[in-house]
Amino acid sequence: MSDDLLLDPSRPPPGTTVTLSPLVRRLVAPNGSPFTCTGTCSYVVGRGRVAILDPGPDVAEHISALLAAVAGETVSHVVVTHTHRDHSPAARAIAEATGAEIVGCGPHRRARDLILGEQDSMEGSGDLLFRPDREMQDGEAVSGPGWTLEAVATPGHTANHLAFALPEENALFSGDHVMAWSTTIVGPPDGSMTEFMQSLERIRGRSEAVYWPGHGGPVRDPSRFVRALIGHRRARESSILGRLAAGDRRIAEIVPVIYAGLRPELHPAAGLSVFAHLEDLVERGVVATEGAPQLAGEYRIAR
Repeated sequence: MSDDLLLDPSRPPPGTTVTLSPLVRRLVAPNGSPFTCTGTCSYVVGRGRVAILDPGPDVAEHISALLAAVAGETVSHVVVTHTHRDHSPAARAIAEATGAEIVGCGPHRRARDLILGEQDSMEGSGDLLFRPDREMQDGEAVSGPGWTLEAVATPGHTANHLAFALPEENALFSGDHVMAWSTTIVGPPDGSMTEFMQSLERIRGRSEAVYWPGHGGPVRDPSRFVRALIGHRRARESSILGRLAAGDRRIAEIVPVIYAGLRPELHPAAGLSVFAHLEDLVERGVVATEGAPQLAGEYRIAR
């Protein structure tokens, strides 16, 4: 079986509640962009007494649609995978309307401290106001009639990222850790490529048959897909090392070459991904730089 990374071109439309399985319904928020596909996927888990997973952005239209989707049912939990502003801000409004407990990831935090003079290029994306009623740790679970959501620690995209297993359907809500429509942005200091790769290795050994991600359609055959995603990241790492060997020293020199054909407005996001790889390579002693790695720093192959 080929382990080439084959992305899914399907784009689930926003605004319509769709039944995906006996226990899972999906409603996509109207916040589509080059970074969110058609929008954030909010999921309703269970029947009668339910959980809402990743309630999405603080958009009145989406909040109203989610509440309409669960009319006549009891919402026991609002479950949040991570604190980016397209995933968690609607949690408080949903909880106030339903009496649900907000659970899942902890408050937003960086993967590392800022170095002297560094600007946090990811700062605007974090939901700094989020506070759960109960922070879940790896392996902890919440449940309702016929359903269980078990936390799976998957840091990398953000430091506080959790996925959630649904054992009754052998499924995993993968948040932004693994998506079928696109590879995941790992942007320091919010995220960490070292932790992201470790989390991929961890879930590669799991047995779920399908992933329901934070954006786009489902990940089918996730074992193969995760293997391919790891291979894709290692190939990207090799391309970066190749550019350093060819004499490039700065991220701005590397991005246009290894992301040939990418729209220029997406170069900053690609640069963050290269930066994340370089941080990891410096930590492993493969690449050298003066002082701590920086977005505008100079890099070379370690001797």
